[in-house]
Amino acid sequence: MKLSTAELPAALAQVPQWQYRAERGGVIVRQFGFQDFAQAIGFMAQVALVAERSNHHPEWSNVYNRVDVLLTTHDVQGLSLRDIALAQVMDRVAAALALQEGAA
Repeated sequence: MKLSTAELPAALAQVPQWQYRAERGGVIVRQFGFQDFAQAIGFMAQVALVAERSNHHPEWSNVYNRVDVLLTTHDVQGLSLRDIALAQVMDRVAAALALQEGAA
């Protein structure tokens, strides 16, 4: 179900590092930076497993240590709680990788 205008603020507050854009009925975007290409691809691989299980796939691209992500729910032509949930997963995976980097 597409998030209503009234539901948007609370939903977006759950993913504060993501930017909301009104295009295409509502999308959220974020750029992730990693130590190197291998870590960026590792992030994508971990998220891909979750995305496939939930049948909710991100629009993303990778250039060296950067992963640019756009989330929207095509079925509802806008932003849904599925996007918020996947964004939270991505935030947790990225944070875990950053901790590993700090421990190295």
